[in-house]
Amino acid sequence: MLTIHNSDSPCSRRRFLSVGSLALGGLSLSSLCTVRGAATPSLETGKSVIFLFQQGGPSQFETFDPKPDAPAEIRTVGGVTKTNVPGVIFGDTMQQLAKHADKFTVVRSFATGNAGHNIQPIVGPDTLNTNIGSLYSSVVGATHPVTATPTNAVVFPQAVCNDVAKGQGRGDFAVTGSVGAAFAPFIPGEGGNLQKDLRLNLTPERFKDRRALLTAFDDLREDSEGESQFRDFDRGQRQACEVLLSGAVASALDLSREDPKVLAKYDTAQYVAKHNWNSSARGKKGYYTGHARSMGKALLLARRLCEAGCGFVTIHTGYEGVWDMHADGNNLNMKDGMEAVGRAFDHAVAAFIEDLEGRGLSDKILLVATGEMGRTPRLNKNGGRDHWAKLAPLLLYGGGAARGKVIGHSTKDGGEADSESVGAPNLISTIMHTTFDMGLVRLKPALSGISKLGEPKPIPGVLGG
Repeated sequence: MLTIHNSDSPCSRRRFLSVGSLALGGLSLSSLCTVRGAATPSLETGKSVIFLFQQGGPSQFETFDPKPDAPAEIRTVGGVTKTNVPGVIFGDTMQQLAKHADKFTVVRSFATGNAGHNIQPIVGPDTLNTNIGSLYSSVVGATHPVTATPTNAVVFPQAVCNDVAKGQGRGDFAVTGSVGAAFAPFIPGEGGNLQKDLRLNLTPERFKDRRALLTAFDDLREDSEGESQFRDFDRGQRQACEVLLSGAVASALDLSREDPKVLAKYDTAQYVAKHNWNSSARGKKGYYTGHARSMGKALLLARRLCEAGCGFVTIHTGYEGVWDMHADGNNLNMKDGMEAVGRAFDHAVAAFIEDLEGRGLSDKILLVATGEMGRTPRLNKNGGRDHWAKLAPLLLYGGGAARGKVIGHSTKDGGEADSESVGAPNLISTIMHTTFDMGLVRLKPALSGISKLGEPKPIPGVLGG
């Protein structure tokens, strides 16, 4: 850990010179700084992706494809709300997003083809069993060339809240397949050495005195550059030192540096105490309350990471499946589940949209929100919905995606696409076309293994809109 002490106890030069060997998943920070991908700058669009993964399988009926006139055993639970797009309605817990429906696209013909709890389409057969973010970073490099921010990150609830149950996914988000461990995602909040070593331990007085802090850094550079050990550093080691001295990653991870008014807008903790969620096993473990406390802040952290140079951020919201609303001993029913999970999601994504619109970042960051599956058309006997592979809700905002559109439509019972169906390969292609000029066609020469993905078309009507 790099620590700046008072002037009478200066930072150890030996300790400073060791920062080039900081470990991250078996790799050193300096090695990450030297790992560059095969892409040329002309391939990259400069756009980032935030994949908000709703593990457990969100219901299409209670989110963006409601069926208020269907028979009672199918009908959307909890009613509907009108959006600001004429003729388009959402589920009742999506009231804040309904006010911004003219700014994003929903796809009502998206099918994952998957009905099991896993982390598809983030990792699965359609990604060569490699994290999508790792495919991205294998092309652009493991770290940003200027800020040295990791280009691929996964944000769990514990990254933004230290008082919630530890969230985890049913799958390995760090899997990198054939692209190699150097492109594994950075996972803040996991207690790894990278995040610990990016932290600067200062007294409150010294932290507030930015001029003194900069002077300390300058002195440290001058003292160290005169030593042969520092002169012998390779480029990666020097960049690793600069990362720690500039604090770009640490600053992005520190939400206390955000404008308090912006932080307050993202805060979804108000949804914790509104309902008795402890009626289920997951509620007793704090899964639902953890989701409500962390949802908004996770999106804010993702935005800050993108601004610092991270090109692909996965947000995990599921706690092993808070969107899994079977109405059994482990899961809430559809009505209570959407109150517990849907309203925090609605608030957080709406706040994100408002934030990016205000910052002029709407074309720079693509937000994708979906899960590994959808829910059954027919409610079960307890008022829940079960696993369903043939249709799932999908929202896309920003990054040049179309605004105010509804793509595709479903059958009367909401169980299948009643128009051209699109799947995970189309979504992955949409993401790649957002981040790279001409998508996978241009990437194949740069990344040999990606040719196995084929060349699926992006989701029709999303890009260029």
